[in-house]
Amino acid sequence: MAKRVLILCGDYVEDYEVMVPFQALQAYGLAVDAVCPGKKAGDVCRTAVHQASGHQTYSESRGHNFMLNASFGKIEVSKYDGLVIPGGRAPEYLAMNESVVELVKKFSDSAKPIASVCHGQLILAAANLVKDRKCTAYPPVKPALIAAGAHWIEPETMSKCVSDGNLITGATYDSHPEFIRLFVEALGGSITGSDKRILFLCGDYMEDFEVMVPFQSLQALGCHVDAVCPKKGAGEKCPTAIHDFEGDQTYSEKPGHDFTLTASFEGLDASIYDSLVIPGGRAPEYLALDEEVITLVKKFMNGGKPVASICHGQQILSAAGVLKGKKCTAYPAVKLNVVLGGATWLEPDPIDRCFTDGNLVTGAAWPGHPEFISQLMALLGIKVSF
Repeated sequence: MAKRVLILCGDYVEDYEVMVPFQALQAYGLAVDAVCPGKKAGDVCRTAVHQASGHQTYSESRGHNFMLNASFGKIEVSKYDGLVIPGGRAPEYLAMNESVVELVKKFSDSAKPIASVCHGQLILAAANLVKDRKCTAYPPVKPALIAAGAHWIEPETMSKCVSDGNLITGATYDSHPEFIRLFVEALGGSITGSDKRILFLCGDYMEDFEVMVPFQSLQALGCHVDAVCPKKGAGEKCPTAIHDFEGDQTYSEKPGHDFTLTASFEGLDASIYDSLVIPGGRAPEYLALDEEVITLVKKFMNGGKPVASICHGQQILSAAGVLKGKKCTAYPAVKLNVVLGGATWLEPDPIDRCFTDGNLVTGAAWPGHPEFISQLMALLGIKVSF
């Protein structure tokens, strides 16, 4: 039976801090339920995009709408193997909710792993779970944790994680790779086949989830993951776009997080990478016009290396002429590109459907990340076992 994990949500939970662990853990084969007090399965939590923007504190803007898949009032702690608490603004009021505090205490009393990130540690403090425990958090949470008796560990960088018994704490979403890996290990999981090097092909206004969720999910497995963008170098940023489904005839767009590149496109040696990932969003429509991008994609496809492309990313594959004879899907509006590129169109019904044909994995949109990542893992020979 698959391990089952609970994620504790609330309105204005941080966008990355709920979706990355939610989809990464599913990709690894776990069952994941997301709940919010006062809401039921199918209801939505608004999320917030928090990031450093050169001011005294982080900026906030609207994120994706996160759909819950379970009801808070029906939770049975005995059915779960671990708990994840995202940050954002939700924890400051969830910490005042007695039913939330009691729920978290039950996980602690049963010694089940609890992983909490950023402002989520406010809930741990309210539940009196940090006394004499080593933990970290986003720095402004320090006074509350010290007052609650915690042994504060200063986060030298925002990727800091601390593990103490059944408690795992992270400073911010930058800590996700280690945060998620430690949680998987605390659940009894082991990872094999992760000695892989993976390249992400990025561009301005790629979809926010479609770059960060697979990027950090693969890092959490122990892969070396690089992200590049034409005409940009390591350390530079790409702005991202939040594409969401909000009842209009097409998706809406909002500003996302700024994504930091890890390598330079110029002088890139593609031969050192085992796989290529192409996020969607608006970037692919102009990246498809870049001859160096086309050459890079052809090298991976013609070399038989795994290529995973999602949503509008297939516009690049079509322009590169590598879809002929392939079966693939994409965001429905990209069907024309796929068909004109010589591929057999596979209808994404439902929208989270993904398909593998030879060395090619294609997905329709970010709701399909669990399947998208797991199919790429299969091609790469990466396994998570419990």
